[in-house]
Amino acid sequence: MLKTRILTAICVLLLFLVALFYLSSIFWMTLLLILAVIGSWEWSRLAKFSLSGSIFYLVLTVLIGGELLFVLSRAVLTNSYTTVFLPLYAATLVFWILGAPSLLKLNLPIRNPALFALIGWLLLLPTCLSLYQLRAIDPLLLLGFMTAVWVSDTSAYFVGRTLGRHKLAPKVSPGKTWEGVVGALIAVSIYALTWGYLAGEKIHIVLLVLLLLVLVVLGIIGDLFESLIKRQAGVKNSGNILPGHGGILDRIDALTSTLPIAVLAVLLFNIEL
Repeated sequence: MLKTRILTAICVLLLFLVALFYLSSIFWMTLLLILAVIGSWEWSRLAKFSLSGSIFYLVLTVLIGGELLFVLSRAVLTNSYTTVFLPLYAATLVFWILGAPSLLKLNLPIRNPALFALIGWLLLLPTCLSLYQLRAIDPLLLLGFMTAVWVSDTSAYFVGRTLGRHKLAPKVSPGKTWEGVVGALIAVSIYALTWGYLAGEKIHIVLLVLLLLVLVVLGIIGDLFESLIKRQAGVKNSGNILPGHGGILDRIDALTSTLPIAVLAVLLFNIEL
């Protein structure tokens, strides 16, 4: 199982890097829309929509996501730092600092199908838009933020397994510990300082450290939130498209809560690599 997991991770990473640096904008947009569609299918299964309801949700995702990506693709041609979707990124921030923590604390299932659908779009569509816009600004900037999330996840996992004693959210995700959170914060702090040193005067190092630490916390919330939804749905993984890893949502749970906020900060503070 571990061998399969590692092999899948390596293959996905290599394919992602090739796509990130070599795909044309139209094919990158197409790839993001495909990921949104797969993610929305997994979300509809977690929501226990009927087959016809799931198909309808997928069709709406294609139409809405395609239109949003088209608008953004036109806007970044003029200015990659366009603020056309700033309100949507801000709404995503509000959800992750208020909505998701409240749902985690209450541990109440979402009964309303329309609300479940809207939350799914709030998770998936801003993530796709941020992936597109950050790449348009600088592919290395996007890779830098994603690497911060990977460093956080990896360090939290290994520190938690080695030193973890105090459970973070035992009813939602028993494997996560407060020691893992501390390990993630320390590791990402070191990563941020290294990034700031290599970038020189282009990036305000204090701002970068603070931003990445905020992303660590938001990434953990995103991870816990998807774990909550899966637990309420009675499943271990959101899907099985990635051998050893589960579904698309299982792999991008922390990205959904971090990348839209990362691009929001980039736009507000004019961060560049």
